[in-house]
Amino acid sequence: MIPLQAVTLALVAAGGLAVVLARDVVRQAFVNGFYGLSLVVLFLVFQAPDVALSAITVGSAAAPLVIAISIARVHRRERKR
Repeated sequence: MIPLQAVTLALVAAGGLAVVLARDVVRQAFVNGFYGLSLVVLFLVFQAPDVALSAITVGSAAAPLVIAISIARVHRRERKR
């Protein structure tokens, strides 16, 4: 394993941990975006550009939409209480 791959794996692991440890929903959404970008870099370093393109598509379209809907529902539930 080359050093670049090891560094990228470490960044992805740290990003995943940061997503799990984030308590605020909005902060977790932002950290999840950075985690997705680190996954794209990981796929490129491991020479999987097709998977990286798929990750960009999901990370820039599907995941933010799901997160935005979730945040809206949480805020709606908090207002009802």
